[in-house]
Amino acid sequence: MTTSSAPSAAGLVVRPLAGPQELGLFLRLTYSLDHELADDLATGRRLPSWMWVALDGDRLLGRASWWTNTAGAEPQMLDVFDLAPELSAEERAEVGLRLLSTATAAVLPAAAPRPEYIRFLPADWREVPETRSHLESLFSVLERTGARPLVERLRLEWRPGTPVPEPTGRLEFRPVEDREDLLALMTPVMEGTLDAHGRADLASGLSAREAAELHYDEELARYSSPREWWRVAELPGSGEPVGFVVPARNNYHHIIAYVGVLPAHRGHGYIDDILAEGTRILAATDVPRIRAATDLGNVPMAASFARAGYVTFERAINYVWDAPGESGS
Repeated sequence: MTTSSAPSAAGLVVRPLAGPQELGLFLRLTYSLDHELADDLATGRRLPSWMWVALDGDRLLGRASWWTNTAGAEPQMLDVFDLAPELSAEERAEVGLRLLSTATAAVLPAAAPRPEYIRFLPADWREVPETRSHLESLFSVLERTGARPLVERLRLEWRPGTPVPEPTGRLEFRPVEDREDLLALMTPVMEGTLDAHGRADLASGLSAREAAELHYDEELARYSSPREWWRVAELPGSGEPVGFVVPARNNYHHIIAYVGVLPAHRGHGYIDDILAEGTRILAATDVPRIRAATDLGNVPMAASFARAGYVTFERAINYVWDAPGESGS
C-alpha cells in the first residue's frame, strides 16, 4: 500500500452486516440511494446478508449491496458499490476486488448468472476530473471481475408546473385489456429496438415474443399501480394500433415504464402523442414528479422526452457479467 494510513491487507475484514442495526456503519460512505436503504431493509428488498462492508479496524473502506424488487426473490441487481475516496488507485483495486469476490461468492450460487450492476451518475460526471477518476476506478474493478459496460442511460424527470401537451387528435387511446393485448404490441416493438437491454435479450437467443414476455413478467407485471393507466394508441376510425405507453408507480416513484411505437408507424412523430398521453395520466394524479429513462444512444426517444418537458437530472451505467464466476483478479 502507498500511504502511512493505508489499510493492511492482512487486517482487512470483509463481512455482511450483522443486522439492520448496523445500517449506520454502511452509511459511512455515501451514494444517492442512501435514503432508500432503511425502507428497503424493512420491506425485504434488501437483506443484511446482501449488504457487505470492507473494514480496516473501524474504518469503512468499501461497501456493496444487492437489491430485489420483491421481498423473498433472489438478488436482482448489484446497485451499491462504493470505495472510500481517500484510497489510492492501487488501494481501491485491492479493496474493491477483495470485497466483490468475497461478497459475490457468499451471496450468489457459483453457477448462477450474476445480476447486473447499475450506477447512478451526475449528468456531468465526465467533465469533473475528481468525479470521473473515482467512478472509473470503480468501473475498473468491475471489469477486472469479468464485467463489461452494457449501456449508459439518461435519467429523466418531469416536474409539476411543466406544461403537458394537449391531445392532438391524431391518435385515440384505450386501456390495455390484458397481458396478451400488450404482449401482441410489445413483440413487434422489439424488432429494430434501439434499447440495449432489449437487443441483449435478442442477442442471447430469445425470440422477440420471448423477450417481450420476459420484460412483461419481470417488470411490468410487478407494478402495484392501476393497470387502468396503461394505454394503447390507435388510429382514429380504423382502430389500427400504433403503439402503447405504460405509466406506473414502482417502489419509489411514478414512472413512464415503457413506451413504444410499432415498426409500421415509426417516423411520423406518434411517439410524442403517446408519451404525452402517459404523462397526462400521471400528472392528473397530482404526482410530485415523473421519472423515466432512455439509452444515451436512443436519440429519437431522448428528443421526444425533451419536447415533453422532461429534463436530464442524472445518468446511469449498467455493467453485465456474460458468464458466471470471475475472470480476473
